[in-house]
Amino acid sequence: MEEFALIMRHEDGQKLASPEQMQAWMKQTMDWIGGIAAQNKFVSGTGLPFDEAKVVRFNNVVTNGPFGDIKETIGGLIIVKAESVEEAVEFAKGCPVLQGEGNTIEVRKVAKGN
Repeated sequence: MEEFALIMRHEDGQKLASPEQMQAWMKQTMDWIGGIAAQNKFVSGTGLPFDEAKVVRFNNVVTNGPFGDIKETIGGLIIVKAESVEEAVEFAKGCPVLQGEGNTIEVRKVAKGN
């Protein structure tokens, strides 16, 4: 069994949802993760707030960001166990993030250390 990262990308991370929208989305997300965990395929995960971010660039130039120069932001990720990338994609299809037009889930195999 392999591990895959499901990376949640929001088309416009600077738009803030209302507290009610955030609460509903969080419940849906926890239910989605719970379904994966019930299959013993959830490894870990975390949300990534849109504030408190910095970008370290070439020559150690540090900027606030990644705002302003990108059209999408990473809102969080989870790691799942799956037999194949296709199985991981099926998990991704159930993610509530996909309710937002333009939002995506990137599915990436996690490299194994030696």
